[in-house]
Amino acid sequence: MPTFAPPETALDWLAWACLACAALPAALTALNLPAFRSPRRRGNGAPPRVSLLIPARNEAGGIGECLHAALSSEGVDLEVVVLDDHSTDGTAEIVAEAAREDGRVRLEQAPPLPAGWCGKQWACRTLAARADRSRELLCFIDADVRLAPHALRTLCDERARRNVGLLGGFPREACGTATEAAVIPLIHFVLLGFLPIAAARRLRGPAWAAGCGQLFLTTRDAYEAVGGHDAVKSSLHDGLTLPRAYRAAGQTTDVVDAADLAVCRMYHGASETFAGLAKNATEGVAAPGLIGFFTVVLGLGQAAPLPLLIAGALGAITLSNGSIAALLAAAGLSFGTRAALALSYRQPWLGVALHPFGVAFFLAVQWYALGRKLLGKPAAWRGRSYSPDLVPAPDAVPRSEPTRSPLPTAPRPRELRPTHRPAASFSASSRPGVSAPAR
Repeated sequence: MPTFAPPETALDWLAWACLACAALPAALTALNLPAFRSPRRRGNGAPPRVSLLIPARNEAGGIGECLHAALSSEGVDLEVVVLDDHSTDGTAEIVAEAAREDGRVRLEQAPPLPAGWCGKQWACRTLAARADRSRELLCFIDADVRLAPHALRTLCDERARRNVGLLGGFPREACGTATEAAVIPLIHFVLLGFLPIAAARRLRGPAWAAGCGQLFLTTRDAYEAVGGHDAVKSSLHDGLTLPRAYRAAGQTTDVVDAADLAVCRMYHGASETFAGLAKNATEGVAAPGLIGFFTVVLGLGQAAPLPLLIAGALGAITLSNGSIAALLAAAGLSFGTRAALALSYRQPWLGVALHPFGVAFFLAVQWYALGRKLLGKPAAWRGRSYSPDLVPAPDAVPRSEPTRSPLPTAPRPRELRPTHRPAASFSASSRPGVSAPAR
């Protein structure tokens, strides 16, 4: 039985470094698990008046399911506004048909994209401007998100209970391929393994902010005080930069587990996963000041222990008993942390088994994205290219006065009797084009 011993050789020191790097996210995850939970249903009081805002660009494969789930929402006074962002695949026709069937749905067309704007931020800004101004709450979701019937009411009650200007929810991430299962759940691993949630709630600085661009709920007053999406207009990573903009403007933000409230399939397959994560990586982990730290801690603590143990077992390297003990402990912490997240947030167990591969894939994406930025290559997504010098650093969102939108706002719509629809099935298919199209 291998036993721990003081390091003597270079391999001994490497093994102990692996153990130290694995222990950091394991310890922080253990502290964060009780703090990052799904909000409880309450449902007391009058139904909140909510504008559900959905930007859609070539989402014909899934926008119908998105709307069907949204219209099954319970306990809220709801309007659903979809902005068709110059789609070429029939997205607008599907939304228009839904609007004819249910008066709560409204289709809007996106104005031309101005210079210096990311397509999604421009779409969200336009949606906020055209939403019914009598509604006090704005909920932004991606078109590949499927809401549970109780999701909106639960989020509204939780935001009011916490008294925050912006509440971000992390949906359950549906994964249809092995690569998705290995990589996509790392969203939770990085969040809970490197951000102390309890401290982030007490400390109000922008650097402590977090969120998920798939699901945001905000009050209109807070949104306008921040300047709305104008504050992050060139960002491709609103999940990070929008909460930071709120905090920079003096507003409060928080995050919750939304695995019981919403499901999302972000990407389909390895190539879409790589491209989707690379498009905004330099605003997060791949930022020049962060990528070295994450490469060392994730590379040594998560990706390296198992290959080193295998190399030792095959005789390719010689490991002392102390090195073997340290590497076994590191691998145990690594896989144990991933398993705890899978159990807590309903993530695929295949991803646990493939965890070292997923981390290596994730790190490769980060260095690829940074390399493209340093070479001046544009980020590309959904048929659009974005110059790297247009994207601000994630902690460089300026404090600004509220921005008054020059876009025409929608008049208060007449009251319409909701059309009855059967309850949506709260699930995500793994078949491309059926569940959630790639973001």
